[in-house]
Amino acid sequence: MNSTWTSTLQRAEIAVLASIRRGLGETPAVPVAQALSAFGEHARGWLALGAIGWATGRHRREWLTGAAGVALAHGSAVGLKRAVRRVRPDLAHVPPLGPVHSLLSFPSAHATSTAAAVVGYGPVLGRPVLVGALGAMAVSRVLLGVHWPSDVVAGALLGGGVAAGVRRAATAGGPS
Repeated sequence: MNSTWTSTLQRAEIAVLASIRRGLGETPAVPVAQALSAFGEHARGWLALGAIGWATGRHRREWLTGAAGVALAHGSAVGLKRAVRRVRPDLAHVPPLGPVHSLLSFPSAHATSTAAAVVGYGPVLGRPVLVGALGAMAVSRVLLGVHWPSDVVAGALLGGGVAAGVRRAATAGGPS
């Protein structure tokens, strides 16, 4: 990647971070973003949702497949973070508004597991609600200043792809 393109991308990402913080930084969006962050930490909220769905006794195969996609996607994001080793934003004018458990940023594991939940749980919960959750989670990571915008885009693509692969593999086995 040439340095001109890289510096242009970095300037654009800084501008997006600053713009989102200016627009939402003093609003109720911040505590909502912090709650989403807690829900998505280590994919716990999405995995708990899958367990609760499975426990209802209805659509068990779909819930299990969805949870497997979330878990595999989250693990993939963690592995990719360790390979890429991109650091989180460290900008004086956009300080982080919440804790992080790692200095590594790419891809956003929160966006990855949420996108996996869209694909995995969409058949039982409805995709429109989950797509809204993905948008909220993606914006929250940037609003909190803990991810670059490209981290959340890459995470969403990774999570959706992994979960789609899990769903395809599960449905290849025949009807439930």
